[in-house]
Amino acid sequence: MSGIGMRGSEGLALTCVGGNALVGNALFRYTDFRAAFTRTFHEGRGGIASWCSTPRVDTLQGPPEDSEMTSTLAFDVYGTLIDTHGVVEALRPLVGEQARAFSMAWRDKQLEYSFRRGLMRNYETFAVCTRQALAHTCLKFQAPLTPEQTGDLLARYRSLPAFADAVEGLTRARAAGFRLFAFSNGCAEAVEDLLRQAGIRDFFLEVVSVDDLKSFKPDPGVYAHFLRRAGVAGGPAWMISGNPFDVIGALSAGMRAAWVQRSPQDLFDPWGIEPTLVVPSLTDLAQGIIAFNR
Repeated sequence: MSGIGMRGSEGLALTCVGGNALVGNALFRYTDFRAAFTRTFHEGRGGIASWCSTPRVDTLQGPPEDSEMTSTLAFDVYGTLIDTHGVVEALRPLVGEQARAFSMAWRDKQLEYSFRRGLMRNYETFAVCTRQALAHTCLKFQAPLTPEQTGDLLARYRSLPAFADAVEGLTRARAAGFRLFAFSNGCAEAVEDLLRQAGIRDFFLEVVSVDDLKSFKPDPGVYAHFLRRAGVAGGPAWMISGNPFDVIGALSAGMRAAWVQRSPQDLFDPWGIEPTLVVPSLTDLAQGIIAFNR
């Protein structure tokens, strides 16, 4: 999109140049402008001027000094750095041999609820999606829980363990000179606590949350939000994820993406959109990106 101009009802000029939207004197990424403007319109908060004055939407930041050719890595948290099935052992006393299947169904429903809420613009936090998904899974498995048992499971979800390859993979990525960020569907405070308890928070320059935009991955607006918060401009930006929907979402938003395929049985969606890079573990990530960049 290049050189397209219009004027909003408030008299502010909008010009779309490349991937950016120039609104008055402020420059925004076009994909993020489109998503946020649509949201303010449907929520009855007015048009361009209203969106531009929304506190949570920032103007584009320039790249940090000496970072133009430095790769920026956005690490997904749940399912990439953190093992969402770390609750299986806690589930065994409650559902016996169905613990693994219960955990997988809980995770699937959690993601489904986030997708649906993102599409409907009926936002609740990822923690709410997690709690409601647990309630649905209990109904599915005919496994009623007491309030105390429910509270214990949700508390354990807030302190899930990191995958075994996380520390070594992040150590290598940082040693390679990459800029590391955590980028999650979870609220920033919850993710900060989760990463800290897992012993990996100090690897990251910042935790970036979709909660700032009240939407979820793979909404293209949240990837634009990450690029803005991370100050990405000249250098390549990578999404690092074990979740195919996240990889495809990032690629569709113009980022590069590495799929962490920890098991040969893990399948990638046959959409004709392929990952930039596939690695079997986080320990192989840094070398894979270095080789790709050569």
